[in-house]
Amino acid sequence: MTQFDFFATCPKGLENLLYQELQGLGAESVRETVAGVHFTGELSLGYRACLWSRLANKILLPLNQFSVSNDQELYDGVAAVQWEEHLSPSSTFLVDFSGTSFAIRNSQFGALKTKDAIVDRLRTATGERPSVAKQNPDIRINVRLSRGRAVVSLDLSGESLHRRGYRLKQGAAPLKENLAAAVLIRAGWPDIAASGGALIDPMCGSGTLLIEAALIAADIAPGLLRPRFGFERWLQHQNDLWLSLREDARERKRIGLARELPEIRGYDADIHVIRAAESNVLTAKLDHWVRLSRKELKDFTQPTHKVLAPGVVVTNPPYGERLGDADALAYLYRYLGDRMRESFGGWQLAVFTGNPTLCHELGMKAHKKYKLFNGTLESELLLFSVHARTEKPANSEGSQREPERRKHVPAPVTLSAGAEMFANRLKKNHKQLAKWLKKESIQCYRLYDADMPEYSVAVDVYGEAVHVQEYAAPSSVDERDARRRFEDIKAAIPVALGVDPADVSYKQRRRNAGTSQYEKLKVREKRAPISVREGQASFLVDLWQYLDCGLFLDHRPLRLRIAQEARNKRFLNLFCYTASASVHAALGGARYTMSVDMSRTYLDWARKNFAENGLGEQKNRTEQADCMQWLASAEGEYDLIMLDPPSFSNSKRMDGVLDVQRDHVQLVDDAMRLLAQEGTLYFSNNLRTFVLDENLEARYNVENITAATLDKDFQRNAKIHQCWKISHLSRRN
Repeated sequence: MTQFDFFATCPKGLENLLYQELQGLGAESVRETVAGVHFTGELSLGYRACLWSRLANKILLPLNQFSVSNDQELYDGVAAVQWEEHLSPSSTFLVDFSGTSFAIRNSQFGALKTKDAIVDRLRTATGERPSVAKQNPDIRINVRLSRGRAVVSLDLSGESLHRRGYRLKQGAAPLKENLAAAVLIRAGWPDIAASGGALIDPMCGSGTLLIEAALIAADIAPGLLRPRFGFERWLQHQNDLWLSLREDARERKRIGLARELPEIRGYDADIHVIRAAESNVLTAKLDHWVRLSRKELKDFTQPTHKVLAPGVVVTNPPYGERLGDADALAYLYRYLGDRMRESFGGWQLAVFTGNPTLCHELGMKAHKKYKLFNGTLESELLLFSVHARTEKPANSEGSQREPERRKHVPAPVTLSAGAEMFANRLKKNHKQLAKWLKKESIQCYRLYDADMPEYSVAVDVYGEAVHVQEYAAPSSVDERDARRRFEDIKAAIPVALGVDPADVSYKQRRRNAGTSQYEKLKVREKRAPISVREGQASFLVDLWQYLDCGLFLDHRPLRLRIAQEARNKRFLNLFCYTASASVHAALGGARYTMSVDMSRTYLDWARKNFAENGLGEQKNRTEQADCMQWLASAEGEYDLIMLDPPSFSNSKRMDGVLDVQRDHVQLVDDAMRLLAQEGTLYFSNNLRTFVLDENLEARYNVENITAATLDKDFQRNAKIHQCWKISHLSRRN
């Protein structure tokens, strides 16, 4: 039988896998090179490689190779091929030309010279000429020019083999099918599938990894769904041989699908992406074996049935193309790592990413790393063995007790009389709150708020850290006395609360103009944000770098109320700050959340909060805008709205000035225009002298719920905010 020399192309990084695959298909004289593998075999091997290769882009049959120092040599080398043995004058063809040289300076010129040589050769041999077809040609000719040598090949594949034929719909950043197959093979999926282990992709996109996993598990040739191959209209094509190979593949598919396949599941937060994945799975005729559902990362758990052995989680998460994305995604990766340790002990994790640095956030050490290329983007596949978390953190989901603060044992210190008095007040306040804190599982609360006039500070506890805000002293207070009292405060807090002095942040509150409240403070040492719990949510708070730390504690009851009311609701959060209310709404089952704020700093923070809770951005939108302008032109309908404007703002990003007393009627009216007939608007602000316009009470159902939105730690400061529940007059009771 005639032996042919073949060349299989592939993405960079897949050469060794393709080498092994071709050997398994019966190839001989196999030799790797950059982005490809040379091999020899009978014609049937070329057909089999087209049908069965999960990794190759092209299977090429070289017809001639020669040196090229000018365009005439290119023409002559192509014309030397006996093209009349490969295509007829009635055939259509297309030239794929790659590479350049001093003589051939662009690929279009090279393709043109190649086309001319083929046409002239056939016209001389037959008296007729073939036609060029850019769409669906009968024959594709591949020419590769490198280092002054050209290789002219017949493309047996036709279109690239990664186009299996099932992916009719795709997400924003699709993974090519052969690269997905390579990821699965490197992750050990063939052996895991054979042992009955499951495969899950928690961020599945259009489902490519899932479909390729099912094809591998069921022993299905990836080329069976393709409408045609390049060799089928080749003059030397042996159709009987091809039909025999294809029927053998179909029989293997029937046998494979008759077996009980392992569990293969895919989740994504975006319902539109899931619909695209469902369409692709259906086209691949694997809808009986691949299960898909819309699910946030927060709901990602191990299957409870049909899993005979530990499985593998394989995913290609987002890697951050926009400024600020990587910062938010760090928390998403961290959440994924936590989820794996909590629910997938004994499993494997395979993460394919264009930003390997983010994988440090998983909190696990990769035991294998592979460099691969996703198009031109250098990427990595990292493999992890997951070890179960031996002890669930006290503040993890489901915990019903107050997280224990790390007790710091201070060095013996003698407090001044004033410091001793202040320390005693802190201890007294904590004793009064202790039972309530434990019962409600609260770890962030206000402990002290200028209870004693001479010590005019607010003391807030955030888990194991303390945030102290010094109110600006009036001019009547002697500056030396103010400094002395502040030193008393600094001495008393570590002693009274048992915290490390390094974990106490001190700031002074002043009225701010423009964007100064968004800007970072000058700090000696950069400290990372800490994660704290509130209800079912986790939030990032920065006690060190910003004047406001990211979580307004006085709105805790309102946020928890929103969480309870949000199921299946469309939630709008205006002046959203770091979107903590939106996170609660999303965790409470909201259909959709929209968070609007003028500060890019706060919106980036909001995206980190979503990621910290395993929430995708598809259902949780953020928009940077002046809320007054946004409200005036916004469209849509929301079932639940939170409107919490500042008392005053004259930011440079605004056209005018926001004064909540003057502007609140317009704000409420515009928000009510977007509120569904049966919806609820919560309007709140922290202007102590604020008076609600009585005309609003004539137009809407208005209920002052301020008292109900003040928890025990804020009841001694009843003017910290005011809050109203507003609905349409025609709302059904």
